[in-house]
Amino acid sequence: LVRYHLAMSGTAFQRDLMDPKTIEDFAALVQSPERLRLLLVLTVCDIRAVGPNVWNGWKAALLRQLYNAAEQVLSGGTLAGGRADRIRHIQAEVAKRLASWSDAEKDEHFARGYAPYWLSFDPDSLARQAELVRGAERGRQPLAIEHRVDAARSVTEITIYTLDTHGLFARLAGAMAVSGANIVDAKIFTLANGMALDTFWIQDLEGKPFDDPQRLARLSARVELALSNRLNIQRELDQQRSSWPKRDQVFTVEPRVLIDNNASDTFTVIEVNGRDRPGFLHVVTRALTRLNLQIASAHITTYGERAVDVFYVKDLFGLKVVNQDKLKQVAEAVEKSIRTFDARFEPLPKAAE
Repeated sequence: LVRYHLAMSGTAFQRDLMDPKTIEDFAALVQSPERLRLLLVLTVCDIRAVGPNVWNGWKAALLRQLYNAAEQVLSGGTLAGGRADRIRHIQAEVAKRLASWSDAEKDEHFARGYAPYWLSFDPDSLARQAELVRGAERGRQPLAIEHRVDAARSVTEITIYTLDTHGLFARLAGAMAVSGANIVDAKIFTLANGMALDTFWIQDLEGKPFDDPQRLARLSARVELALSNRLNIQRELDQQRSSWPKRDQVFTVEPRVLIDNNASDTFTVIEVNGRDRPGFLHVVTRALTRLNLQIASAHITTYGERAVDVFYVKDLFGLKVVNQDKLKQVAEAVEKSIRTFDARFEPLPKAAE
């Protein structure tokens, strides 16, 4: 418990909990249901003792999800059988929730999503997304945005359906940053029809659901501007700097990029550490895009002034990044982008003030 006291929070907040290997690796480390229970208690107490507003419903939900999945494995169960069987079961549950749809409409929609998509959400979420997609397709909308406030988890879920383009994630992250939204999790999917179906879970700067109607309306407007290349994200961030909360830079947060090819069977996992500030996620994802990497999911955590963003990525051919020269290039390019970004925030020398 002492040696691995950060294992549960690190897994819950920085790894894809829908990836079976994540759960299997965590269960192999914990080894027993009793250790799992003790580790959960220790983890919750540890987080709540850090300070006010550190614990929230989102972290509770992630820990609950990890605990339940690991307990199932440690109790002799499996993660819901084979992949094909799991997808058939999930689609059957989704079909029940689409009672007004014809069989042909259901079949058409089920053919749009690749296997990872169906395994990444619960049936209720998949049904809501299906309605969004059908409405957009019927209305020939180039962009459809839907939000749902989840007060129990202290987040607002933003679902965006639009044409998949290179750098889409970076533009969306930038639009949300200039809107004052903190992204705490994200899942990105390209459907068989060439459209992107992206889901973001966001909070305000105080760690509460991003639920003010006017702010949500502005966020939607900025997303539309960003996707049509009419939003200068860097300029907007620079203009907002004076209104951001002032923080004394007590600690130095050096940029650090860690790459793990063992955490997932199908993705390269990239962990990026740096000083937390608005626009950080946009800068990192823009750098990954320029390296021709496809981002499938992002998991964002902050520890005081330090941001830890974890990305599950593939190359342009849909494969893990295994070439050592390429991995070195990725680490160096992302670190350089963060240092360049940090330099914009350095305080003026005393003589220049």
